[in-house]
Amino acid sequence: MSSIDKAVQTQLENIQKKTGKSLVELAAIAKKSGLSKHGELRDMFKDKFGLGHGDANAIVHHILNLGDTRAAKDKSMDEVLDEIYTGAKAAQRPIHEALMKHIHKFGEFEIAPKKGYVSLRRRKQFAMIGPKTNTRFEVGINAKDFKKHQRLAEQPKGSMCNYIVALTDASEVDAELIAWIRSAYEQAE
Repeated sequence: MSSIDKAVQTQLENIQKKTGKSLVELAAIAKKSGLSKHGELRDMFKDKFGLGHGDANAIVHHILNLGDTRAAKDKSMDEVLDEIYTGAKAAQRPIHEALMKHIHKFGEFEIAPKKGYVSLRRRKQFAMIGPKTNTRFEVGINAKDFKKHQRLAEQPKGSMCNYIVALTDASEVDAELIAWIRSAYEQAE
């Protein structure tokens, strides 16, 4: 079992503890709700059980049997990145490359490509990087207690990341941003 599979299994076990419901019971609640869209079900689980965004998202993926949410299944990293950075978003790939050049120097971590971004994980996810729109690139950072800064958009509790930094050019990948990501990397031990 890969470390991602183990992490998902642990997350599902923790969701069952938090909700006091088995996976079968949670699936029955989803079915009984009459909701069918992923986002609607996710929001229902957040409201009904007080789950954070990541946990609610994970349970919906499991219930809808979406299986492997990693975009890299049976694809090379270059193929996945080519899919993420296609069309108008292709101009943002240099931002990705500049970030990864620095992040690879931190030490060991896992790269888990998703549909439109890349998740970077140690024991837990420490960053998410990828294009948000055709002209905006986002770095999601999972860290605690950063000092307020105009570049750091603090996210609501329960979000997939604690902070978001928006970029529009590779020149914005600077020492300050890398230090924030490194701090998240170290906290993810």
